[in-house]
Amino acid sequence: MRFDTPEGPRDIAIRRAIVAGWTGRDRAAVDHHIAELAEIGVTPPSEVPLFYRVSAGLLTQAGEIQVLGPDTSGEVEPLVIHAEGQLWLGLASDHTDRALEAVSVAASKQICAKPVASMLWPFADLADHLDRLTLTCEIVEDGTPSRYQEGTLASILPLPDLIDRAGLKDGDAMLCGTLAAIGGVRPAGSYRMALHDPVEDRALHLSYTVATLPEIA
Repeated sequence: MRFDTPEGPRDIAIRRAIVAGWTGRDRAAVDHHIAELAEIGVTPPSEVPLFYRVSAGLLTQAGEIQVLGPDTSGEVEPLVIHAEGQLWLGLASDHTDRALEAVSVAASKQICAKPVASMLWPFADLADHLDRLTLTCEIVEDGTPSRYQEGTLASILPLPDLIDRAGLKDGDAMLCGTLAAIGGVRPAGSYRMALHDPVEDRALHLSYTVATLPEIA
């Protein structure tokens, strides 16, 4: 994949993709959410946090993704990439099939493409103020933009801790967890996401639309 960076364009070969789940920093809130999901049939994770593997080919910079059926939705997440000995921070969406999630969380992650922003920042430039970075996600519902997610990285486990736990190595990319959805998780036809750095007053942006394919039985 080709990314823009402050050092110029960079081609990065991603060989392993990881989706970190259950990464909320408030463990009591995470446990409560796990219990809520268990009541609707979602199997609790074997450990917290949990690092799901998905195909590296699911990562895409396309402006549109195609999904099967009406029950998918995106989630704004920080993205960490390890390339040629250097860590980079980016932005991605963990688009997931919510109906399949009740059968297998791992399968629900694997079935959907993962949109990725085209810009990366050197991780080292942000290491001293990661918790101040802000994630936002806006969706369009019935033609009207609506704020869907918003919060700082302080609500997610520290990224260096996740990097260590996942054993991130050269050629790896990891989506690092998300924020609660305002008004509840639900599908949408388009997403606009951002990761804002208030110290340098800059932002990464990601936008994509969703084309829903019919379920043929």
